[in-house]
Amino acid sequence: MADIMETTQAPASGDLRQQIDAQLATCRDPEIGLDIVSLGLVYEVNIDEANVLIKMTLTAIGCPWAQDLFDEVKAKVEEIPGVNSCTVELVYSPPWSADMMSDDAKMELGFL
Repeated sequence: MADIMETTQAPASGDLRQQIDAQLATCRDPEIGLDIVSLGLVYEVNIDEANVLIKMTLTAIGCPWAQDLFDEVKAKVEEIPGVNSCTVELVYSPPWSADMMSDDAKMELGFL
């Protein structure tokens, strides 16, 4: 699984972070069919008390399924006990590239 680039969290929220990571790994890019973590689309996860901020990007600017994907991420993270809210923020920096994918994702898509 690709590493999420940056994380800030309260020290006691390690279990919560693992649950968030597990939920994010169930969210699939609708065009490519791989999960957003393996694709390297999740750039940052911030946990402040019970509020979560996910900074993520898209494989292509103008993706017609962007809002559906963001809604799915928000809904799945908010299902986790102990999470009050989740905000998903679209970022374009750094620009996404195939280099951000996990080796497994690259292999599955024929990049390796």
